[in-house]
Amino acid sequence: MVLNYIWVAFFVGAFLAALFQYFVQGDAGIFSQLVTALIESSKTGFEIAIGLTGLMVFWLGLMQIGLQAGIINTIARWVSPFFVKLFPEVPPNHPAMGSMIMNFAANMLGLDNAATPLGLKAMHDLQSLNPEKEIASNAQIMFLVINTAGLTLIPISIIMYRKELGAANPADVFIPILLITLFSATLSIIITGLVQKIQLLNATVILTFLGIFGFVGAMVWYFGRLSEAELNTQSGFVSSFVLISIVTLFVSWGAYKKINVYEAFIEGAKEGFQTAVGVIPYLIAVLVAVAVFRASGALTAITDGLAYLLTAIGINADFVPALPTAFMKPLSGSGARGLMLETMKTYGADSFVGRTVCVVQGSTDTTFYILAVYFGAVRIKNTRHALSCGLIADAIGVVGAILLAYLFFG
Repeated sequence: MVLNYIWVAFFVGAFLAALFQYFVQGDAGIFSQLVTALIESSKTGFEIAIGLTGLMVFWLGLMQIGLQAGIINTIARWVSPFFVKLFPEVPPNHPAMGSMIMNFAANMLGLDNAATPLGLKAMHDLQSLNPEKEIASNAQIMFLVINTAGLTLIPISIIMYRKELGAANPADVFIPILLITLFSATLSIIITGLVQKIQLLNATVILTFLGIFGFVGAMVWYFGRLSEAELNTQSGFVSSFVLISIVTLFVSWGAYKKINVYEAFIEGAKEGFQTAVGVIPYLIAVLVAVAVFRASGALTAITDGLAYLLTAIGINADFVPALPTAFMKPLSGSGARGLMLETMKTYGADSFVGRTVCVVQGSTDTTFYILAVYFGAVRIKNTRHALSCGLIADAIGVVGAILLAYLFFG
């Protein structure tokens, strides 16, 4: 229901902003721009869905091999002590446990293309446990909120974009992004746990978080000692090596267990195709609304107004040019990426704003996109507190990103 109101607000807000530009500023072409944005975003949504179909077919085929070979159950047993506390509705040995951890691992390594099919697989597994098929379960909400926190250990794409735009040290945003995504993910779990009345103050959860923070601390220490070239090389190697290793492990282990690997893959791939087709309407709905809202100038008006208010009350507004990316990120990953690149081109990759916008880009994930696509894939209509908790995670990430940018680069 909340998504319904927001979706309507995007179109109404875009129309009102266009009327203002037409009558006050005399911009006769604004409505043509809205129509163009509508048509182009519809086309883009379908193209993204088609591109996602191939990945979905492959990864869900691979997951079926892992399921029949017993790898998924093994993963579920390994993570069950911690995940049982976060997902008390999910049995310890259920395939959803393995699917979720695979999705989180892909996200942390910055493997966006691999993470989405795995996330949709996890949603289908969780939906099999959901007694009310049109209402989001607590487990589904917790899973999506952790996704929207955007925990990324190695922000490969942002580093590469900075390199292309001439940054002296493209990897100088690595540590701030790592710190803010970890902080945002941790608080997201705590906030959602409080809403769902999950008992998080227990030895298993506390020790797991201490272990995660210790691991991240070691990564900060290790990667912080590397040169720019070494960091770019090693981060790319780690992500690619892990991805290919997972594929090889699943296939070879399935052969070792004497299952028909090829037939298992085909079985899972058919499910992947059906899932990808089901996502198309939800994906287009979100992308069209975002594109029209942006083309109307409403997003720019919001950020300009905010900059004026901050300056009026004496607050340093140097970070404001990075806010369009912050506002766009929950709505559209590609839109936020475009705004990030545009900001770096305008102000310089090594400027305060150029660095801040990169930390902001890496601090959160595409909340509306994730909710629309993931819930749409399993036909969830009532998302309950998923959106509010997800947006709180986004707000924490953006505020923390700006503060860290001042700390590291201000």
